[in-house]
Amino acid sequence: MAMAIRVFLSFLLFLSLTNLASSLYEDQVGLMDWHQQYIGKVKHAVFHTQKTGRKRVLVSTEENVVASLDLRHGEIFWRHVLGTNDVVDGIDIALGKYVITLSSGGSILRAWNLPDGQMVWESSLQGSKASKSILNIPKNLKSDKDDLILVFGKGCLHAISSIDGEVLWKKDFAGESIEVSHIIQSPEVIYVAGFVGSSKFYVYELDAKSGELLKNNHIALPFRTSGESLYVPDDKFLVLDDARSKIVTININNGDINYNQKQISDLVKDSSGQAVILPSRLPGLSALKINSQVLLIKVTNEGELAVVDKIDNTAAFSNALSISEDQHVFAFVQYEDNKIHLSIKDVNDWSRDLLKENLVIDHQRGNIEKIFINNYVRTDRSHGFRALMVMEDHSLLLVQQGEIVWSREDGLASVVDVTTSELPVEKEGVSVAKVEQNLFEWLKGHVLKLKGTLMIASPEDKIAIQKLRLGSSEKSKMTRDHNGFRKLLIVLTRAGKVFALHTGDGHIVWSITLNTLRKSEDCKHPVGLNIYQWQVPHHHALDENPSILVIGRCGPSLSAPTALSFLDAYTGKELNSLSLAHTVARVIPLPYTDSTEQRLHLIIDFNKHAHLYPRTPEASEILKHEFSNIYWYSVEADNGVIRGHALKSNCIHEVVDEYCFVFRDLWSIVFPSESEKIIATVTRKSNEVVHTQAKVMTDHDVMYKYISKNILFVANAAPKASGDIGTATPEEALLVIYIIDTVTGRILHRMTHQGCQGPVHAVFSENWVVYHYFNLRAHRHEMSVIEVYDQSRADNKDIWKFLLGKHNLTSPISSYYRPEISAKSQSYFFTHSVKAIEVTSTAKGITSKQLLIGTIGDQVLAVDKRFLDPRRTLNPSQAEKEEGIIPLTDSLPIISQSYITHSLKVEGLRGIVTVPAKLESTSLVFAYGVDLFFTQIAPSRTYDSLTEDFNYALLLLTIVALVAALFITYVLSERKDLQEKWR
Repeated sequence: MAMAIRVFLSFLLFLSLTNLASSLYEDQVGLMDWHQQYIGKVKHAVFHTQKTGRKRVLVSTEENVVASLDLRHGEIFWRHVLGTNDVVDGIDIALGKYVITLSSGGSILRAWNLPDGQMVWESSLQGSKASKSILNIPKNLKSDKDDLILVFGKGCLHAISSIDGEVLWKKDFAGESIEVSHIIQSPEVIYVAGFVGSSKFYVYELDAKSGELLKNNHIALPFRTSGESLYVPDDKFLVLDDARSKIVTININNGDINYNQKQISDLVKDSSGQAVILPSRLPGLSALKINSQVLLIKVTNEGELAVVDKIDNTAAFSNALSISEDQHVFAFVQYEDNKIHLSIKDVNDWSRDLLKENLVIDHQRGNIEKIFINNYVRTDRSHGFRALMVMEDHSLLLVQQGEIVWSREDGLASVVDVTTSELPVEKEGVSVAKVEQNLFEWLKGHVLKLKGTLMIASPEDKIAIQKLRLGSSEKSKMTRDHNGFRKLLIVLTRAGKVFALHTGDGHIVWSITLNTLRKSEDCKHPVGLNIYQWQVPHHHALDENPSILVIGRCGPSLSAPTALSFLDAYTGKELNSLSLAHTVARVIPLPYTDSTEQRLHLIIDFNKHAHLYPRTPEASEILKHEFSNIYWYSVEADNGVIRGHALKSNCIHEVVDEYCFVFRDLWSIVFPSESEKIIATVTRKSNEVVHTQAKVMTDHDVMYKYISKNILFVANAAPKASGDIGTATPEEALLVIYIIDTVTGRILHRMTHQGCQGPVHAVFSENWVVYHYFNLRAHRHEMSVIEVYDQSRADNKDIWKFLLGKHNLTSPISSYYRPEISAKSQSYFFTHSVKAIEVTSTAKGITSKQLLIGTIGDQVLAVDKRFLDPRRTLNPSQAEKEEGIIPLTDSLPIISQSYITHSLKVEGLRGIVTVPAKLESTSLVFAYGVDLFFTQIAPSRTYDSLTEDFNYALLLLTIVALVAALFITYVLSERKDLQEKWR
């Protein structure tokens, strides 16, 4: 019997070791997380479609991304996300093998290897003043010839070698007061042209080999110009006067300058609109847009102007494309009768269309803003064309033969706000066929898992196991799950488009643009501002869908028209929309709902009025009932002032507005401008759940957290130290931290960090705040923690007071009571610079907290809050160790396994959002920037559930082994009893 038990234990040990050996994390990729890569709205595009190698298009975007895209499928071959301030000014191809980019205002020129994107060389171009950036690369640049790349930026013209990036010569124009707008390059001479002021046009003639000034000439126009100019081949320039009523042709002939002018009314009869010169580069032609009509104007050798064609309802023009030595074509897009027409014409032959196609594009993408064309040779030796289109919602399309070949939703690279919504409740009832299919898949999956556990699975079985785990997972179902993992991430982009993403795999459930703003002809650049939960039905979850509130503005101006849009969270259908007559400075979601479970919101405008939404009598009655309980604050960072506000009375215009309120200032804090400047503020989440106010300390002592949603963290820096790191000396630098009650304006805690400066990133949770800054004296980043405790409840430790009811734990808490608080703080060195900080959130607030830190390397690091405990000491006592206090170190540990993004990067990381799941142990994390990343994390491990990779086959084998062991033991025991009876 002892032998049987030993054999059984050895078998269990073997099974457990087998389980550990097979628990690889590599096969879990994509089960609980997803990662999506984007590039942003395309600004420049260059095609590379030579016979050898892959066909690709090189692009630069508004998110400062340089990328190479597969022309067949739109996938990313390679990309580089430059810094926030490293704006790409131009992109082109040199020597047939280098991608040349100009960025940072014309101060950085880089060459990237075309096939793999590796950097070949980089040149730093110095200059003395800000100016327009121009990149000029000869089109006939050959791989065996070191020709010049001309760059104008920072007031200087540089000639750079195309092979190694060496600066061959430099010409400084900073002292000439010229605004350079054009560079014309020839083998021997370089012309630099631009305006001095608004009426003097200058042309500088330089030697191409040395940069020496050969000639300088100018002409004074008898009127002021608009500043717009266009170069037309054969040394001609077109400009408009400041009234945009005249078009002027400037001719350069052997260094001499003359001009011709013509009234726009002579070119077109109806010229009531404002004329704009389009920047399209067409040989011998210029495009002039008046209202929705585009005039194509031919410039003769004598400088005369003649209208070649008039095109109505034009949305976008392309640059000219050379398809042979003497043939140039260009494309334009027209909107007529809700149809989109793509036309391609020969510059020199207007009698026929080389291509005319009707396109079908989802109207939710908005208008076509830019178009780039490329040609290819068909099998019959004729020319075919493909068009790359940049849409109003920042998406990118490739159109060929009237069909969309591929599309990219690159608007998701510019997410500005995020909210979440639950999915619909699953309806009861399921078909018999579905049950049989699920049973078959279940049996097949467990057979494969059993093979994997026993290490007898073939390579094909392993692939099938991974496919089953990904495919059979119910994570992408459009219904709620009992753990609360399946949700909708509803994101608002800068272009004013709303996307609903499924947390299971990140696929787009629906998308919609803010059409309320686009209905106005004056609204050229609508932008998204914020997104909020509007209605969350709890009592009628089966009958009603939740809805969201989207706020958009017509352009970046604070006084621009604003609109509200109410969307169905399940379908994306617009339920209602409002064009506001007032501005929007701030939106305050109130903790009140009406009978339909619509949440009340206050919108604060710039005229110090508060507007209530929804505008219903019931909402007004609710607000009047809670009138004295509504407080908020405002931060005037430029003036160094923080104010507290409360509602006063209704607005009185011609009549009393029941939904408009005037508010009064309750308090104000004015920081001394000569010594402090506000650089960061943060407050608690309004929906954060705190499990308990009591915190058990060492020796069973109890302290009570100071829990209030009306607490504001403020970080001030010395004015000299409010800029980038290194702009101030340690003696000049100062960082002052405040914790302020926003109802009374009382400063609860103040702390000073000498020799430190921002940028400051902070997160506030429960009764503690963690913030990150830079210590100039130590030349290192630091993170500090402050915990605030309520001392007024500190005497509630006597058991007799609890029994006799003499405690004050049930007494109401008011901000008007002067709190007796104590604060504990501690600082630690931290290795990384930080882009964002967030904290995990769970359904009940029981699970331990983790800080989610977005590092400068665009990854997300999870740090246990215990490492940022202000009570850490060098030698903790035994009781402190039992409590879980970690011995004090001067630095926070960086554990490589704690990166929740693993080896992935969320390029251009801007924000982190955490959402509680129904399962208390789990928090959902969404990080966004140019890329999107989603995952599930369990700060205290999954103590309340079995993980998806739980080995049910091993459990089954263990049960079978136990039953077999019991049976063997029973047989041996019976045999032993029988032998004893025969003695």
